Amino acid sequence: MTVWDDCQGILGVSFNNCSLLTQAFVHSSYLNENPDFGLASNERLEFLGDAVLDFVVAELVYKEFPELPEGELTGIRASLVCSRSLVESATLLKLGDWLLLGRGEELSGGRMKPSNLADTMEALVGAIYLDQGLRRAKRFILKQLKPSMKRIRRGSMTPNYKALLQEFVQSDKHSPPTYHLVEAIGPDHERRFTVEVFVGDQVLGQGTGKTKKSAEAEAAKSAWRNLGAKQDFPEFASLHQES
Repeated sequence: MTVWDDCQGILGVSFNNCSLLTQAFVHSSYLNENPDFGLASNERLEFLGDAVLDFVVAELVYKEFPELPEGELTGIRASLVCSRSLVESATLLKLGDWLLLGRGEELSGGRMKPSNLADTMEALVGAIYLDQGLRRAKRFILKQLKPSMKRIRRGSMTPNYKALLQEFVQSDKHSPPTYHLVEAIGPDHERRFTVEVFVGDQVLGQGTGKTKKSAEAEAAKSAWRNLGAKQDFPEFASLHQES
């Protein structure tokens, strides 16, 4: 049994073209040291896999939660395909074991780096899609999402809007969101906090809660919904104009 046979056994996917499977695990650092390897890095597969994931998960949450409005569906979808979720799936599948890394990346703990694991998970989805089509890729994705979907249905998992907002804002090359206390009113046992969340000097949302932490979470949720109203986050149009 080869290393890739072992990998396919754990994934539950038998590839027709094993070169696609191998490419899903090729980190760019490996090619820097092995320029004649014969395969490209996994970056293009990652790009494709990201799009396939978004589509499959969007269809899933649309069908699973017919009562929810667009903003709530967007939050659930984003929580299922965010880096943290992808890393969790990649870790369970032990994807780091098969990564092809350059020596420096290997020595710096590249097999366990969240960014490498998330990227590899997306690349693997892209490879499955190219090798066996959307139906097989969808089956693979839904299998990985099953535990998270169970938690969402039970109500024990809700979108982490602070994490989602930070990941989205920073992916758009902006500084991280900051939270500012606007007011704290009422007696100690019934304190109410109001918080605003900023990117740069622009207010994206406001929230109120019994603690500063819960107020920040509500502010992030408000910001997420406000951004979602801008045609599903194409860009921060007003922020770009100011920068």
